[in-house]
Amino acid sequence: MEELHSETQKAEPEPSPKIIGLTGGIGSGKTTVAHFIEEFGFPVYYSDDRAKTIVNDSEDLKIKIKELLGEQAYDSNGLYDRKYVAEKVFNNKDLLHELNEIIHPAVKIDFEEWLKKQTKYLVFKETALLFELKLNRQCYKSLLVTAEDNIRTKRVMDRDGKTYREVESVMEKQMPEKDKIKLADCIIYNNTNLEDLKEQTERIVFSIE
Repeated sequence: MEELHSETQKAEPEPSPKIIGLTGGIGSGKTTVAHFIEEFGFPVYYSDDRAKTIVNDSEDLKIKIKELLGEQAYDSNGLYDRKYVAEKVFNNKDLLHELNEIIHPAVKIDFEEWLKKQTKYLVFKETALLFELKLNRQCYKSLLVTAEDNIRTKRVMDRDGKTYREVESVMEKQMPEKDKIKLADCIIYNNTNLEDLKEQTERIVFSIE
């Protein structure tokens, strides 16, 4: 009877991975940290990259975005015109909010589908707007990559060929670093070099229980 009982018992469900929200402002080094995390064997979901794909693949999103921003939101090839959209929403918080209300639910569904396929005990969700959209509330912990403003500015100027004023204008519209630091569970300070950045990343990632 004992043998029969053991055979009919349901197997224990696999524990769900713990979701770590990974974020950082422009020029912080967030993407570099994400690549280090992948090197350490943990999967990373790139929310911002996936969003760029979804707005091109989803006909439903295309319709909604065109209704909000006009036909010019997509170019003659039917591809999302990021430059046009960025210019439309850059100084219009209400319009940006409405656009996020269209895109982010679709990204959430995409992430949930991705999450079902993961087997590691930790997974990382990379997103620029982790705190702004309160997505950290859906995560086990939040990990912020930050750096001094002057260092971030120089990185973006060197990387993108932007002027100081252009970078400053973008940074002014992002949540201040001091506010993000207050909200973050774990913080990586990217003010020195790649070796130090990798060491910090490794130490923090493997300290998460």
